[in-house]
Amino acid sequence: MSPSSALPVRGLWCALLTPIARDGGVDHARLLAHARALLAQGVDGVAPFGTTGEGQSFSLDERRAGLDALLAGGIPGTRIVAATGCAALPETVALTRHAVAAGCAAALVLPPFFWKDASDDGLFAWYASLIEKAADPRLKVMLYHLPQVSAVPLSVNLVGRLAAAFPGTVVGVKDSEGNWAHTAALLAQVPEIAVLIGHEPHLPRLMRAGGAGTICGVANVLPGLVRALLTPQVAAGDEARIAAFIDIAFRQPLMAGFKSMLADQRNDPGWLAVRPPLVPLTDAQRSTLRAALAASGLGPAAAGAQQ
Repeated sequence: MSPSSALPVRGLWCALLTPIARDGGVDHARLLAHARALLAQGVDGVAPFGTTGEGQSFSLDERRAGLDALLAGGIPGTRIVAATGCAALPETVALTRHAVAAGCAAALVLPPFFWKDASDDGLFAWYASLIEKAADPRLKVMLYHLPQVSAVPLSVNLVGRLAAAFPGTVVGVKDSEGNWAHTAALLAQVPEIAVLIGHEPHLPRLMRAGGAGTICGVANVLPGLVRALLTPQVAAGDEARIAAFIDIAFRQPLMAGFKSMLADQRNDPGWLAVRPPLVPLTDAQRSTLRAALAASGLGPAAAGAQQ
């Protein structure tokens, strides 16, 4: 049994999109229905209010209420990783305590992202303070490395220091940089924790190297394809399909694009809204996206067939 096999977060986890209600708040009914549908399609768990879920655009109360709605709707806490990172430590502590009290599998924690020149020592002190202030032996922390968005990288040495200082609490890292050299270094230096990635094309290589799986956005619309990438014998066609999909997905704003795809799959325009400063795709952008997906065999009909 690999070290990661006993850890609480492994396999296929979806970084949930967040539906926006007509009043601009979180649409709890759609959020719950989406989570239920994904679990029914074989996703191991969901991660609300991360990057794909526009998490930094929502208040603490909105994020807590969204998590509570999932729990009240029957989604087990053990199948939820709550994204709790904020720029300010006290807010991160508040969300993390709420996630622990809710019984979540782990808290996914971005580094403090306003100060771009933070040192490893400063970041270590910040995460250590979070763990100490959360003050709960049930706490499980997943570190979140996303430097292309946060502009605050988590070095391999820092991850190793935190894992060594807080064994059993720092249980994993989500590496969403898309830099295989960084992922490989994490696998080598911290094999005792779960290494998950957000860049889906690297999944076959990750799993062969002993990684734990993924928390990813593509699972919102193509969970079956992502699941196939986690299997021991990945078909060459599936690797080609995910590469084609990623190429198409990054041709327009990512969150608006994913929501457009989900709106088409569900025949539900209620999924199109994003929270400012993001803006939804224009009709022309949506048409271009649909055409590209159809040409690659990745349109709504194909998505439904593979799920």
